[in-house]
Amino acid sequence: MTTFEGTLTKMETENDKPIQYYLIFENNFLNVNQLIDREIEIIHKGYQCLNCKKAKKIFRQGFCYDCFMSSPAAADWIMRPELSKAHLDEEDRDLEYEKRVQLQPHIVYLALSSEVKVGVTRKTQVPTRWIDQGAVQALPVLEVPNRYLAGVAEVALKNHFSDKTNWQKMLKNDISHADLFAEKIKLKQWLPEEVMPYFLNSDELYELNYPVKKYPSKVTSLNLSTTSKFSGKITGIKGQYLIFEDGTVFNVRTFEGYVVSISFN
Repeated sequence: MTTFEGTLTKMETENDKPIQYYLIFENNFLNVNQLIDREIEIIHKGYQCLNCKKAKKIFRQGFCYDCFMSSPAAADWIMRPELSKAHLDEEDRDLEYEKRVQLQPHIVYLALSSEVKVGVTRKTQVPTRWIDQGAVQALPVLEVPNRYLAGVAEVALKNHFSDKTNWQKMLKNDISHADLFAEKIKLKQWLPEEVMPYFLNSDELYELNYPVKKYPSKVTSLNLSTTSKFSGKITGIKGQYLIFEDGTVFNVRTFEGYVVSISFN
């Protein structure tokens, strides 16, 4: 029996065919693709806040309550880019951090994971962001110089596209047919004037291939807060989810900061 133990963080990825997934622990790492078609056991053993490293119960995004309420990495502008203020030299929680993250090139994109969705990511996170949300295709629309402008564009486009993935449809591979090139041309009419100079006329379509042997017809989430021990056979990986033979799915990212052991033969 081989056992890996440590604090969960979201799986690192390599955009290969298929995508390669890795769980990174303090002293070692695990190529999760090697676990497909194998029985594994996951045991929840405790917590470690990703920010302060203390053994405190996780509140959200891998942070304990105190760190979630104070860390710049958990501020509102993370989820709502239009609230970014570093370009105005205004601090939210930590101006140095905010300038470093907000004042860099961002991509506004269309992605296909369940239906067509609009989203924002730092250019350095291409194509990682799309892999993490389980998109099978993604098409950049704008490349803007800061997070605020990306947020302005996203707010305008959210009137016409979803900004969220239907995770159940994504995991069942129940994906609407869509032509992202046609959608990109159509959305130009809804973009604010201030972002039009950043429209990308090149059409580089990203197609993403996931290591899934079998998609489930029905999915049930594994919650480590209520189920501290689980075992099952992995049949695939998509987004940040492990997919098990019985239809159980485990969102690694949801349980960042949880200390676990993962065992397999």
